[in-house]
Amino acid sequence: MLKRLLSFSLIAVTSSILAPVSTAVRTRSPDGKVDAPANSSTRSDVPASRVARLRHGINLSHWFAQSGDYSRTHLESHTTAEDIALIKGIGFDHVRLTLEPAPLFNASEPDKLNAEYLKYLDNALNMILAQGLAVIVDIHPSDEFKKRLNSNDSQIEAFSKFWRALAEHLATRDPERLFLEVINEPMVQDGYRWFGMQGKLISAIRSGAPQHTIIASGHRWSGLPELLFMQPYFDRNIIYNFHFYEPFAFTHQGASWAGANVPFYRNVPYPSSPESVSKVLDTIPNEAARSNLVRYGEDRWNATRIDREIAAAAAWATKYQVSLTCNEFGTYRNFAPPADRAVWIRDVRTALEKYGIGWTMWDYAGGFGVVNKENGHATPDAEVVKALGLKVRK
Repeated sequence: MLKRLLSFSLIAVTSSILAPVSTAVRTRSPDGKVDAPANSSTRSDVPASRVARLRHGINLSHWFAQSGDYSRTHLESHTTAEDIALIKGIGFDHVRLTLEPAPLFNASEPDKLNAEYLKYLDNALNMILAQGLAVIVDIHPSDEFKKRLNSNDSQIEAFSKFWRALAEHLATRDPERLFLEVINEPMVQDGYRWFGMQGKLISAIRSGAPQHTIIASGHRWSGLPELLFMQPYFDRNIIYNFHFYEPFAFTHQGASWAGANVPFYRNVPYPSSPESVSKVLDTIPNEAARSNLVRYGEDRWNATRIDREIAAAAAWATKYQVSLTCNEFGTYRNFAPPADRAVWIRDVRTALEKYGIGWTMWDYAGGFGVVNKENGHATPDAEVVKALGLKVRK
């Protein structure tokens, strides 16, 4: 009886979450016409021209998201026309504009966007698009916002109304150059629940922007395991996304926000081997962190291992015949050996390109940056630019 009750409860909960997905099951082609549900052999109608615009990108972080300051002064000075011109000059073809929804979002009237703040967003998009770059508008909430979103279905309903209104506003822009990303790293632990939540949000976006390509991803932190867990939606105008920061012991060494072990790490080498990590083990006072680093050495992370990981993502995309992008990868630069950091970036970028997967490095001028910025002026990190296969054009 208990087993039957549990089964019934699971069905009821799943049904309540998945019910809104029905509008996403019936798809729209890029010309806005409604199609019959997609079958298992044909999953993607994303125009090749759009996929080609997301080959080599960079994240614009800490501007419209990840900041405690969303004042006019910050928004107009953090990232400037000079920065956007440099991004174009380095050879990037698109940017991912991270957008904290809170300044736009009114919980009591979620379909009413903050008009004043919306002007700053529009100005930023105009500046970026004027350089011929494509833009992924990435809803990038704080952890607190995501926790509220995940707390109950009424929050999901409000957020879907917000997304519909934002999509309607953005729908006037060229769908060949503007992409709409559902949410960054949703922090939903249950992949089945996230499938239903994201399906509802996709439906809201699609109703507001019938021609634009949507970027969707897996649950939790949108990593490779989460991508491999999920199945595509029936909406054919979606590009699927994953983030790649493996091995974490290398890419996040010294990062205070990234878990219990990595704050202890400094000068952790890449590629990894038992011999290479033995040189830094004595500098780590924490036993759990030492054990984790020993495992990192034994796992022998190198170009071959990274290629094997990325190949799994490519196989998933081939299986479902969908387009795929990796719109976050990078290494925290404060404590990583610069030469090893460049090698890791090169290995990931090379593997992604080998399998035809577009990429967006994290990030432009933050802790993982491709440039160093002082007094408002940015200077490219020559080794990182080279590792990305790009070159600063004079």
